[in-house]
Amino acid sequence: MRGVSFSLRQGELLGLIGPSGAGKSTLIRCVNRLVEPTSGAIRLGDISLTTLGGGDLRKARRRIGMIFQEYALVERLTVMENVLSGRLGYVGFWASFFRRFPEADIQRAFALLDRVGLTDHVDKRADALSGGQRQRVGIARALAQDPELLLIDEPTASLDPKTSRQVMRLITELCAERGLAGIVNIHDVALAQMFLPRIIGLRAGEVVYDGPASGLNAEVLTRIYGEEDWTKTSRDDTDEVDVGPVVAPSLDAAVVAGL
Repeated sequence: MRGVSFSLRQGELLGLIGPSGAGKSTLIRCVNRLVEPTSGAIRLGDISLTTLGGGDLRKARRRIGMIFQEYALVERLTVMENVLSGRLGYVGFWASFFRRFPEADIQRAFALLDRVGLTDHVDKRADALSGGQRQRVGIARALAQDPELLLIDEPTASLDPKTSRQVMRLITELCAERGLAGIVNIHDVALAQMFLPRIIGLRAGEVVYDGPASGLNAEVLTRIYGEEDWTKTSRDDTDEVDVGPVVAPSLDAAVVAGL
């Protein structure tokens, strides 16, 4: 990554697009330091994440939820147990080892599973679910952390077109309801235009576009991806998307500068 610098405000959703190898996954993993940046600064509110270590970094990571492309569920555990794993950063070692969670955490998990439409699957093992259901479990688990920022890595890559829209709609609704900032790494340009108000285009580790989704015209897409016929890529303006109430931005949720 070279010279990547941007900020997010509370309630803002940002899409990362670009060709394979452009640095999208690396960038979002730098934010929670699953990948260590070699230079630059990463801030979450008033905390500099790049200066933290040990217990302080673990505490800061509780404020950052992550949703993975391949779900990252524990297959042999139930849906409820997977969602409750989002609370592991808040309970002691033995409580987490024996999966004993406070009643308030359990009730929170039930409410989240109801919100993502999985109330009837609470006791199912994760490996008995469809891809769309697994992704919903991953969303509920990330929200169980009560985060301020969501990092979302290719949430629709393994899903069919209808389920992809449903999952993206759910993510945008939940972020709006909770005033969550979110960074979404996504390959599907049309889906990004449909659901994500702001887009950053990466190419070879550099930002080549940062602006509204409506600005992704053929010239910009060529700058990001290279020469191609982009005439069929733009969103159909008649395809309206209802993402729920918009939360007015007020506080910096994350800043990535100079990576």
